[in-house]
Amino acid sequence: MSDVLVGLSDFHGTVLRGDDEGYDEARAVFNRMIDRRPALILQCATTADVATAVRYAREERLEISVYGGGHGVTGSAVCEGGACIDLRGLNQLDVDVDRQVVRAGGGVTWGRLDAATQEHGLAVTGGRVSSTGVGGLALGSGSGWLERKLGYTCDNLLEAEVVTAAGGVVTASPTENPDLFWALRGGGGNFGIVTTFTFQLHRVGPLLYGGMLLFPAERAVQVTRAFRNFMATAPDDVGGALAFITAPPEDFVPEPARGRPVVGVICCYTGDPADGPAAYAPLSDLGPAMAMLGPMPYVAVQQLLDAGNPAGRLNYWTADFYDALPDEAVEELCAIATAPVSPFGQVVVMPAGGAVARVDEDATAFGSRNAAFSIHYLSVWTDEADTTTNIQHTRRLASTMKPWSTGGVYLNFLGDEGAGRVQAAFGPDKFARLQRIKSEWDPDNLFHLNQNIPPAG
Repeated sequence: MSDVLVGLSDFHGTVLRGDDEGYDEARAVFNRMIDRRPALILQCATTADVATAVRYAREERLEISVYGGGHGVTGSAVCEGGACIDLRGLNQLDVDVDRQVVRAGGGVTWGRLDAATQEHGLAVTGGRVSSTGVGGLALGSGSGWLERKLGYTCDNLLEAEVVTAAGGVVTASPTENPDLFWALRGGGGNFGIVTTFTFQLHRVGPLLYGGMLLFPAERAVQVTRAFRNFMATAPDDVGGALAFITAPPEDFVPEPARGRPVVGVICCYTGDPADGPAAYAPLSDLGPAMAMLGPMPYVAVQQLLDAGNPAGRLNYWTADFYDALPDEAVEELCAIATAPVSPFGQVVVMPAGGAVARVDEDATAFGSRNAAFSIHYLSVWTDEADTTTNIQHTRRLASTMKPWSTGGVYLNFLGDEGAGRVQAAFGPDKFARLQRIKSEWDPDNLFHLNQNIPPAG
């Protein structure tokens, strides 16, 4: 071991540097816009490895990034010239069926967690793309198809094992370090590296009623208004989203719609599957061009968006919360969203309410619980020459919709948009409290490659 790595003598994982085999694969993230080269990739095998890596990086004055799933659009999982602390080796999963609890390592993805818990007909709100990391999603609050029934992922967090900025290991729960626990539920990766998450599970599936309806873009205003009105009184068991997408050129898509802009309604019903058709009748009765609805495994619902969101494409995202979508807003949204500049671009309208809104606003760091909708604007493309066009398209759409937004935003959908937008995700009072907690647990802002909350002062 070279002198520069003497401080890692207690590290039992794998250390990769620029000329090592596997280095380029290990540094790749979901968003191909990101191309950073860490000086070291520290592939941890245990919590002790993570603690050693943090202490080493501090001593060597190396910038730290934390790689969980690598799915964040800002690419903060990898840093330039610093130490990337890679949690993907922390992939342990332990399902306690009797207590309906799962313990998941910080490098687990939602696809793996869903598969393990569904063996027992159990689930917790998880990511809408199965390659998403459990850690990043949960720490940013955790939006998913089950949220109206079960709340956000962070609402189901029971305990976290955390490596601190000082290189120690603590437990955060309602009774141990409760301020830290509060901050972890929606405050992002600002307060430490979570190496183990313990979540409450719930009875879901393994079969539920779900799938997708597709409508031609010409009917976008009608369908969007119908979806808005439908969700205003829908029971908690009704989940899903409205998505402006381009239909894939596949045989299962009606020939006139192939490769053309369409409006999709994604359905996820957590009640008795036999009641699903009646639950979605107000939308399915509109006469979609294609209806793929029926009893299906929950894990299949969790993978509905996977094919349209592979790793390795160029991505630019932003998002906003909305208290309402009046007719004028719907018309503006549909006019731009149905004229994408890339066939891979997406606009996803997600209804909130239900269990999310019944959690006290001050119970977790995450805010905006009373918003009616969150809209996620995604530019996705493959040719670097199209970068400016795609980014401008998403900025134009989000800017057009700003007059109806609340000013708040879901942290995990936020791009690299500056400190003001991070503050807006929490509001002034919560942000100030988070800064005070940051001062206690990370006064030097060691963990700053994230949607950053700087220490107070």
